[in-house]
Amino acid sequence: MLEIKSQPASDAAESKTDHGAVPPEGLTIAEAARRTGVSVHTLRYYERAGLVISPVDRTSGGRRRYRELDLKWITICTKLRATGMPIRGIRQYAELVAAGSGNEAERLALLEAHRADILARLASIQENLKMIDRKIDVYRGSLAAGEADQLWAPVSSR
Repeated sequence: MLEIKSQPASDAAESKTDHGAVPPEGLTIAEAARRTGVSVHTLRYYERAGLVISPVDRTSGGRRRYRELDLKWITICTKLRATGMPIRGIRQYAELVAAGSGNEAERLALLEAHRADILARLASIQENLKMIDRKIDVYRGSLAAGEADQLWAPVSSR
């Protein structure tokens, strides 16, 4: 079973699901979309793509009803996706969680590999940012010295 620890009330980065208790009958898909910050289309896609850890409850009329656990899991999925985890990786993680205990080492390995990918991308972005900062300094210096017209500009040889 998925264990999600609640965040302290003083945590500045409150999750999007902290908009009050989910009523016992659950939330409609529109309400769940509002609370999680994803579209109704995305919620339906997550189900079709096998990214949910348990079937979403349905009313007798077949309408989806989302529980607190569903909202927390959707938040996890969106954060994994926002950090670049491929859908197949999220699906694999969801399958491991849904399978229950006994595969924690596999889950850990999957998350550690994703973390390593993120760190590599961050390092690359930081290097690119340094180059941009250097260019900004050059432009500021040239503008302040009244020498902006001497900055390099490519000229067509045609």
